[in-house]
Amino acid sequence: MPTLLATAIDTAAWSPKTGAVMIICNILAIAIAKATVQNPSVGPMPPSPSLFGGFSIGTILGATSLGHLIGVGAILGLGSMGVL
Repeated sequence: MPTLLATAIDTAAWSPKTGAVMIICNILAIAIAKATVQNPSVGPMPPSPSLFGGFSIGTILGATSLGHLIGVGAILGLGSMGVL
């Protein structure tokens, strides 16, 4: 058990590259949401719906949450491969 507690993941430090990876992953997740969400405009709308592609607040939060999950995986994977 003490050995398990001593292990740590070496994460990539923030840089413009990691920011770019996160932005790309969020754009990918928004594209996935655009293609798969059946009713993207159901629920409360943001102040300027056209700015957010007609998505409701729930759809925006869901898509960007998925984007951040994909981004974390991509950043950790690329960091462990030495790309970031």
